[in-house]
Amino acid sequence: MTTRTENNGRRRSPARARILNAAAQHFYADGIAATGIDVITSSAGVAKMSLYNNFASKAALVEAYIDARHEEWLGLYRARLAETATAQEGVLAVFDAYIDHAAAAYSHGFRGCGLLNAAAELGADDPGRSAVRRHKEHVERLLIEHLTTLTDPPAAHQLAERLSFLLEGSMARAGLEGEPTRLLHAREFAAELLGAL
Repeated sequence: MTTRTENNGRRRSPARARILNAAAQHFYADGIAATGIDVITSSAGVAKMSLYNNFASKAALVEAYIDARHEEWLGLYRARLAETATAQEGVLAVFDAYIDHAAAAYSHGFRGCGLLNAAAELGADDPGRSAVRRHKEHVERLLIEHLTTLTDPPAAHQLAERLSFLLEGSMARAGLEGEPTRLLHAREFAAELLGAL
């Protein structure tokens, strides 16, 4: 059996990747609470013991799912950022990464931000909820970095917060409507705001 090494030095088995992929599909489509361990192991084609050999608990699996979605989004963002030449385009790359994520093929349709969906199911002190908050803070910091080259730091922080509200609100509406049109409109509005700087 081949294994890969994670950043922290632990070995990662192919079963772990199958479990995480199955969990991601079901958590997104059906919700975390509605997805039992048996559903995940059946979809992954592994024994229940294999799941617990790779994840200490369902909560650990949820946190790994959230971390994986964060890394997935960062990959989309970095790909978009590589195509940019200006700070304005860098800001729009954040919106484009959300649009790309919404355009992915979801087996049961687009349901909005998987991270916010997960956070809505988790308790206030749940580590997974904290991981979602860190992701959203990271996105806002990326906006601030781009905007700081366009305006003074206080204005950059203020505009980044407003763009975050625009981004998250449009993602929520797009999820409710099951398609990315609201995200496309939000990107257009963001481009207008940036053009006024």
